[in-house]
Amino acid sequence: MFKQILEISVMNLRNLPSRLGSSSVIVVGIAGVVGVLIAILSMAVGFATTLDRGGEEDRGIILRGGTAQGELTSNIDTRRMLYVGTLDGVELSSAEVYMVADIPKRSNLSPANVVIRGVEQDAFAIRPEINIIEGRNFETGRNELIAGRSASREFVGIDLGAEVNLRNSDWTIVGIFGANGSAYESELWADMPTTQSAFQRQGAVNSMRVKVSDPAEIATLQETFDANPQVDLQITSEEEFFSSQSEQLSTLISSFGYAVAAIMAIGAVFAALNTMYSAVATRTVEIATLRALGFGALPVVVSVMIEAIVLALMGGVLGAAIAYFGFNGYTASTLNQGSFSQVAFDFAVTPQLIQSGIIWALGLGVIGGLFPAVRAARLPITVALRGE
Repeated sequence: MFKQILEISVMNLRNLPSRLGSSSVIVVGIAGVVGVLIAILSMAVGFATTLDRGGEEDRGIILRGGTAQGELTSNIDTRRMLYVGTLDGVELSSAEVYMVADIPKRSNLSPANVVIRGVEQDAFAIRPEINIIEGRNFETGRNELIAGRSASREFVGIDLGAEVNLRNSDWTIVGIFGANGSAYESELWADMPTTQSAFQRQGAVNSMRVKVSDPAEIATLQETFDANPQVDLQITSEEEFFSSQSEQLSTLISSFGYAVAAIMAIGAVFAALNTMYSAVATRTVEIATLRALGFGALPVVVSVMIEAIVLALMGGVLGAAIAYFGFNGYTASTLNQGSFSQVAFDFAVTPQLIQSGIIWALGLGVIGGLFPAVRAARLPITVALRGE
């Protein structure tokens, strides 16, 4: 039986060039499904990866307790700031002011929310991935900014040496920084006390970043806050904080991608069915002759299935290649609902996405080849030999 399957399958595959036009319908159709699916999912993966890169398990973010869902809606006064710095397990802390400002995008000049983050110098020790790649760091007490390289690339006027007006105060961009591809690269950073003075935020900050001696200390600190209701603070690990921010949008994009792919897959399956039925119809006499020579029905079914799967695999590989070379590393920006700001990110076509795309392609090939294969095996030999 296996010998028969091999012989018929080799014969079918050798005859593919003679059916190049009809066979290409399957390849192109499935390539479109796989390409679109991978391209859309790569956007979700890229966005989540950008946020996840900003988090470390030994770093925590402290916000006001209760209703504060993010840095923009949080408020921590000076008394609480000083209290956090005295806690055991906290190696470093940085009080931070968090605001957004409207700055036009370079792509379409539409205004977008860009984060302005006022930080203390310990912020750079807490986040060692922040490094100045052009210019220099800001100086304390001066209206100077450093811009993430994604912000510099995406927004108008965010250039080294440029003057930018933010909420009626003028600032000079003195440096461009990288942050290992994280969401911080979409922000503008400045000296925290200067930011408080310029934007009338004296006496309070929005959040605090802390570096702890051990990741388990984050849970311990939360217990300490819970034991003192007057403190009214909550701490979350950066990993958990950024993961929660990316989850909603990533899920939405992924659901959309699978929905679009499913709709396209229906068309691809019908194209495969039509093509394979046509292939079986044009080879009716050939199949009947093989059956008359002693080839079994099962080898005929399997050989037709193999042909459909091979064509589907070619389509899957083609679609994956189009998605990889066309979208991997492509930079886009979108509104992060968690931070109410624009985040620039790169599409990420990962091996896992390519694997998923190939699995989709093989599934479509199986569905598209099954019914024509069964029909080929059930053809009455005497009728088929007459070409009816």
